[in-house]
Amino acid sequence: MPGAVTVATLAALRARAEKAVFVTAYDYATASYADRAGADMILVGDSAAMTMMGLPNTLGIGMTEMLVFARSVTRAVRRALVIGDLPFLSYQPSDEAAVRNAGAFIGRAGCGAVKCEGGRPVVRRVRAMVGAGIAVMGHLGLTPQSLGQLGGYRIQGRSLEAAQRLVDDALALEDAGVFAILIEAVPAETAALVRDRLSVPLYGIGAGPHVDGQLVIAHDMLGCFVGEIAPRFVKRYAEVGDAIERAFRAYAEDVRAGRFPGPEHCYAIDPANEAEIRHARLEGAHS
Repeated sequence: MPGAVTVATLAALRARAEKAVFVTAYDYATASYADRAGADMILVGDSAAMTMMGLPNTLGIGMTEMLVFARSVTRAVRRALVIGDLPFLSYQPSDEAAVRNAGAFIGRAGCGAVKCEGGRPVVRRVRAMVGAGIAVMGHLGLTPQSLGQLGGYRIQGRSLEAAQRLVDDALALEDAGVFAILIEAVPAETAALVRDRLSVPLYGIGAGPHVDGQLVIAHDMLGCFVGEIAPRFVKRYAEVGDAIERAFRAYAEDVRAGRFPGPEHCYAIDPANEAEIRHARLEGAHS
């Protein structure tokens, strides 16, 4: 099971005012690159529904798919803490469902922790999972599993009243035993207010710099997400998607022009055997 980074490591980073590096990845190769580059945490996000499966939102992915992605990631990781993202309706129905599915991420997929969305309404579920010995991360702000209630992808916490509700939810999650909280798509000052009230680390995705670490989705930062959503808060560090498409176009052109495969891509054969095989081909053509 990965890795050298634990919840205690993350608490120590916060105590030293050092930022944690947090990346969402879903496959062996990407997780391997992120881990080797020094990521502290890798989230196997339910955003795989969109990035890996082409769905319009995160609501259509279930535990079966999430465990496949999670096992791919944990097989690659040696250092980072891998966190499994509990998908829609895998924890909301009951404490039993929450513990069972969180336990699958830990026991079957090899994750070190799980994440679930929501504030006070999920406190009971969080307590059940923590009581079962599972490390749980909370998720506040824009919670994609609640898109119907939120009215779409909308910035949260823009008023003092809304910011205070986030503080109250964060404190409730902390009291329930989460080791950290992710806050998504809120103004920087709101995130700072929440962070100042907490004892556990607060990580941000689209939440400004005043948090204990930053999360990005690998597909977003690498420029290889095929879709219409382009979050304002994402910084592109590469344009991998364009490079991949160019490579496929070059490959197609070489195949159609007969340039691939060339002699250097073919296996060697003893000249005598080659002559016999060529002769057999000619005889077959004339028979």
